[in-house]
Amino acid sequence: MRAIKEARRYIERKPDDAHAKTLSRLVLALESEADFAIADLYKLDLARFKLALEILDEWRLDRHYASKSKLFDVSLQLAVLKPAEAAQPPDAPAAGNGNKSEKKDKPAKEDKPAKDK
Repeated sequence: MRAIKEARRYIERKPDDAHAKTLSRLVLALESEADFAIADLYKLDLARFKLALEILDEWRLDRHYASKSKLFDVSLQLAVLKPAEAAQPPDAPAAGNGNKSEKKDKPAKEDKPAKDK
């Protein structure tokens, strides 16, 4: 996060500078996933150009970590919402679905022979 912090400080110190405006537009484009003219990076002086490349590198790394944390959150939610299903073997019948063992406990009704009159 060093480059992102450095860019923030530069933009705050020189908000009217053309290089600061370019860096600002780059950050806005990255955040909103909008188009950014790469040719604008070549108009930066060497120090700001390197800073822009470092911003891109850090932004990509940060997105990787953000995706990883989102994956962890979804996995955690699934584990919390469905702990019983995760612990149950996949071929075990679900409770209350007409489990055959429940029916075995009750004797089957047999037809009684009709009594002769």
